[in-house]
Amino acid sequence: MSALTLDTPGDAMVDLAPDIYRQRLVVEGVPVAPISDDQIRRYLSELSDVLGMVTLLTPVTHRSDQFGWAGWIHWETSGAHFYGWEEPRLFFSADIYTCKPFSAESAVAFTRNFFGATRIAYREF
Repeated sequence: MSALTLDTPGDAMVDLAPDIYRQRLVVEGVPVAPISDDQIRRYLSELSDVLGMVTLLTPVTHRSDQFGWAGWIHWETSGAHFYGWEEPRLFFSADIYTCKPFSAESAVAFTRNFFGATRIAYREF
């Protein structure tokens, strides 16, 4: 049986695969109106073009009566998830994960403009 090594959580996560490029970006915001299934599909498709990603599977979405909309797109170099709430407030969160470099600034600007967000926050890691 092999030994299990647990790294202690802290401010920085240990990079267990430094030879594999990964880029992550979380973009959250307050849209001007509830977000629809069609908007999520268009957003994820257009985001692919903005970031120069190759789409392997067109966006899929699902609506939970309790939690709202969710969507996902599969790219050759990973993908993106999107979540949209109406209750308890209008809110969205997009999680972008790739093994190919992309412009975080372009993703944030596109997201803000696409949804007409009144507030936006993001974190790249």
